[in-house]
Amino acid sequence: MGQRFTRLRKALAATAIAGLLGAATACGSTGQGAQADGVVDYWLWDSAQQPGYQQCADAFQQENPDVRVRITQYGWDDYWQKVTAGFIADTAPDVFTNHLARFAQYADLGVLLPLDQLEATQGIADEDYQEGLAELWKGQDGHRYGAPKDWDTVAIFYNRAMTQEAGISDEQLATMEWNPTDGGTFEQIVARLTVDANGVRGDEPGFNKNRIRTYGFNIDEAGGGNYGQTQWSPFTASNGWHATDVNPWANRFNFDDPKFQDALAWYFSLAQKGYAPDFAASSDSDRLMAANQAAMAINGSWMIGTFTSLETAAGERMDIKVAPTPIGPTGHRASMFNGLADSIWVGTPEPEKAARWVAYLAGAECQDIIGRAGVVFPARPSGTQLATEYNRTQRQLDVTPFTVHVTDGTTFQAPVVNYAADIQALIRPALDAIYMGREPVSSMTAVNEQVNALLEQQPEG
Repeated sequence: MGQRFTRLRKALAATAIAGLLGAATACGSTGQGAQADGVVDYWLWDSAQQPGYQQCADAFQQENPDVRVRITQYGWDDYWQKVTAGFIADTAPDVFTNHLARFAQYADLGVLLPLDQLEATQGIADEDYQEGLAELWKGQDGHRYGAPKDWDTVAIFYNRAMTQEAGISDEQLATMEWNPTDGGTFEQIVARLTVDANGVRGDEPGFNKNRIRTYGFNIDEAGGGNYGQTQWSPFTASNGWHATDVNPWANRFNFDDPKFQDALAWYFSLAQKGYAPDFAASSDSDRLMAANQAAMAINGSWMIGTFTSLETAAGERMDIKVAPTPIGPTGHRASMFNGLADSIWVGTPEPEKAARWVAYLAGAECQDIIGRAGVVFPARPSGTQLATEYNRTQRQLDVTPFTVHVTDGTTFQAPVVNYAADIQALIRPALDAIYMGREPVSSMTAVNEQVNALLEQQPEG
């Protein structure tokens, strides 16, 4: 594995995580190196999904008695460190949940097996999944490197007790509009929901923006980690901005576009007006809403279970509802359309058994099991329908604000690019500086030049 090891070391050094080499050595010293023993190691990061996938594994093993699936769950940060360290030390899992933000680099480094070249996964067809999902996982060489697993969009979670107290109806929330000049009805609602320490609302005389009891809208971070997926991306996209020249496998970003910069300037102005937390006060939306410090926030469909489980100080379930993202100057709503997939490590000693497991994960039986659990929206339409029904009957939650983007075609893809980690290392501190008020939004023009200069390089072969 000499060439692959060398390329991985270079890639890790370029993204400032070469320290993982020590972790890789430690991992390799456990004596648990890859070996053909009939066991397929499967890793994921979402603890809420683990029980459903264990049900899938149990059913799969009944049909495939020669295979034992061993599921391991790690938290998000630990997960990617351990996966990457495993690639280096040849101790990576046979199958792992993959993310589009990592896909381009992993495909370029040659650590993923092409699924269309394995017998069990050759039959994965684009048309069996929600439109556009399966195509995301094809590399520049045309091969498929991920089997569609689930999908997500974003919407606005809100505390219905707070909106009702403010005199805001569900219908008003469902029809919000915004623009970068005055924020439209969205900003009016955010202002109304904001309450200062003296009980004065953001749209009332005497409002003190420096002493806030409840923010009308939460900004949990600047959004540099995943192109503003749960922060500004619904606004920049509904303002007509396209992040890249083409998707997937983009060659140029457009952070210098006035449509992006105007939307970004308005978005962070919410914090300057006191309607949203400033950088120092920013925190996870579910935590602030649980503490009655925020009335509403944008987040992803994968967080439905978390938000609908929030409780009041008296131990009662909060009345959390969901509204769609606001309509922008384009006349449409917008949401990033992200899809996870299951990939096979190129170094697996059990490629045939791993492929059978991946095919089962991508099949109707497993995806319907996941749909009935109601944690995420599975990639197959039947699984999506089951998840929708679960939320309606078990959580009394209408999840149409998430699914409407798929039915109405108002989604946009997360950028799939080479050097993804390096690009995020450039844009994250730049966006943080804008959020903190240290730099103007126009500073993204210079950052854009750096990002595009990086993309002009050819990935190492």
